[in-house]
Amino acid sequence: MKVWEKAHLFTLETYKITSNFPKSELYGLSSQIRRATSSIPTNIAEGWGRGSDVDFARFLQIVMGSASEVEYLLILSTDIGITNTEQSKDLIEKIIEIKKMRATLIKKLKADS
Repeated sequence: MKVWEKAHLFTLETYKITSNFPKSELYGLSSQIRRATSSIPTNIAEGWGRGSDVDFARFLQIVMGSASEVEYLLILSTDIGITNTEQSKDLIEKIIEIKKMRATLIKKLKADS
């Protein structure tokens, strides 16, 4: 599934970036970004594995919440000087793409049911 693949690659990228965060953020912003980011492909996989379109759509709603959380945390990390603007801009563009793919998938699920 394309959206899962993009979400997985996005998670790998954010793990790499957050490994450079200050040690003082290890249990703060770094951990929060990692949890929210990894929640995206995890919920896609879990929803898909449930075997019903209704369950899958519910898990895709959770994905939207996590993706929006990540988007804000990236803005915050830039505003407090942990990431640079270019780095955050690139990641935010990727998370917006994942959110759009998720929305398209939900529409397809609704049309099929």
